[in-house]
Amino acid sequence: MQVAIALFPRLTALDAIGPYEVLQRVPSLDIVFVGERRGEVRTENGFLGLTADATFDEVPAPDVVLVPGGIGTRELLDGGPCLDWVRSAHGATRFTTSVCTGSLVVAAAGLLDGLTATTHWGAMEHLGILGAVPVTQRVVEHLPERLVTAAGVSAGIDMGIRLVELLVDAVAAQAAQVYIEYDPQPPFDAGHPSRVTTEVMDRVHEHRRARA
Repeated sequence: MQVAIALFPRLTALDAIGPYEVLQRVPSLDIVFVGERRGEVRTENGFLGLTADATFDEVPAPDVVLVPGGIGTRELLDGGPCLDWVRSAHGATRFTTSVCTGSLVVAAAGLLDGLTATTHWGAMEHLGILGAVPVTQRVVEHLPERLVTAAGVSAGIDMGIRLVELLVDAVAAQAAQVYIEYDPQPPFDAGHPSRVTTEVMDRVHEHRRARA
């Protein structure tokens, strides 16, 4: 089975690499990074480059589409090769998936109209404007529609494990999880704005402005 992970300028690295680290542990899954053109794509802060090994045109019908998020998604919403590919490829996928604000792209492709979906907490309103019904969940599935969305950044790892279960079985999913030693025990219960102080959120916004 072929899993195609979309790359585009200013994506969030972990949105793509988190699920990749899970999925690439399964021998029956073939992972390919695709983009508008072959070659390096710089992530949102410009510090890291990822490589697209194939173009969208070269991978027209993957079994799984995975769209990461990042500030670069905003440049994709009005149309273009990435949006066209997501819309077209979905016709043949077993699952079309997103992480973080990648769901904005899936929604802009018209695939989430009227369906619940999740995204980064900072983009919930935008997701609703694009026709989805935003919900605060880690992973949202619509299996008959072959759609799975994950919340912000690290939620892509959870989604990757769930995808292995859907594509292979629960044993394979658990094997992938233990392989990457995904056993979260964070030092703070600070994974969502609802659980932190105003001071913490002020610092979040300060950092976001500095990286904009």
